[in-house]
Amino acid sequence: MDRTSGTAAGSPDGHDGEQDGTESRADSPFQHERTARDEAPQFVLPLVVRIEKAAPPTRTDALEAAARAVLVMLADERSTGDGEWARAMREWQDARIRKVVRRARGAEWRKASQLPGITVTSPEDPAEPAEGAAFAPYAEVRVFPPVPLDGWPKELAKLQVSGTDLADPEDPPAADLSAPVLWLSPDIGMSAGKAMAQAGHGAQLAWWELSETDRKTWQEAGFPLSVRTPDAARWRQLTISGLPLVRDAGFTEIAPGSSTVVADHPALRR
Repeated sequence: MDRTSGTAAGSPDGHDGEQDGTESRADSPFQHERTARDEAPQFVLPLVVRIEKAAPPTRTDALEAAARAVLVMLADERSTGDGEWARAMREWQDARIRKVVRRARGAEWRKASQLPGITVTSPEDPAEPAEGAAFAPYAEVRVFPPVPLDGWPKELAKLQVSGTDLADPEDPPAADLSAPVLWLSPDIGMSAGKAMAQAGHGAQLAWWELSETDRKTWQEAGFPLSVRTPDAARWRQLTISGLPLVRDAGFTEIAPGSSTVVADHPALRR
């Protein structure tokens, strides 16, 4: 679904970037110009969103679940040290940071859920579903350890990328600024799948830039966050604030270099 450029500041794995929100280092995994990272074997982080025909999730719930899924994968003990997913995670982060969002329902979702991975819901404590509701009370996204770009498991390879056009029945409430917020550009229209990948990039940039203490605090709290779209004036301020900024490489949907997400974490505000 997505390759991006942007700041990748503070990564403990050496994925460091400039912190002024305007330029990336030449070795950034989010640089949209060709770099040495393009010569490395390329991996992708698969995410699958459950979209049942009768009651799909809301767009905001899906975006927030995708962002949290990326964080849960990064923090999982299987992804670090000598964990069973650690090598794949290192190889993925040593090349381009690619995320692909696919959709599934019914039997497809059940088959995907049997593969090694982690299912994340958002919100974590949803209301009881109303009878005949048009939307699911929460979104479900399953994230899988990285796979080679051309080596997807057959259960995931056959899932569709298109068709993730989700909606919100009403405007989401104002963001809780005491918790992390991923701000989406108000100037760029994106499909839900594209926006989910971008929100995941923003969450990953925030994670890389946080201290170990702040990461642990966020993880222990269950990775609370919101995804919102600011007005144009606030967006302009956010893009020059020094917070982690995602820029798209322009391979799908939008122009290369487009600023898509600002990752606003209280610990990163200057």
